[in-house]
Amino acid sequence: MKERRTEARLLCADLLDIHWTDKSGRSHTALANLEDISIAGACLQVDVPVPEETLLLIDHPKADLAGRVRYCVFRETGYFLGVQFEPGFRWTLRNFRPKHLLDPRRLVALSVKRSNKKRTAAPGPEPPAAPPA
Repeated sequence: MKERRTEARLLCADLLDIHWTDKSGRSHTALANLEDISIAGACLQVDVPVPEETLLLIDHPKADLAGRVRYCVFRETGYFLGVQFEPGFRWTLRNFRPKHLLDPRRLVALSVKRSNKKRTAAPGPEPPAAPPA
């Protein structure tokens, strides 16, 4: 699947309620696992498919967001929804901080830093032994 986001995404895990209305006018509510989030969108895991272009209301105790489903794919554990937030809705840490939040860029930077430390701390090759006298 082609990457559509231009903003950095943060990995997370948090439970949210989502609400939508289908084409027949029937209202739906589901529990969703927030998989990742960025300023302009999120990935949610749910138990039921939600059609593309459906308007979702994302309900969190500290903030509400609205967005459109851009993709819905089934993977082993459920349906994954790519959601693009509607104009006027943006996520920031000030809105709410999802549980288990991880910025992969920080993880990569830490890994590089540790790798560089190991290289500089590793002893070089042993000098050749002196010939016997």
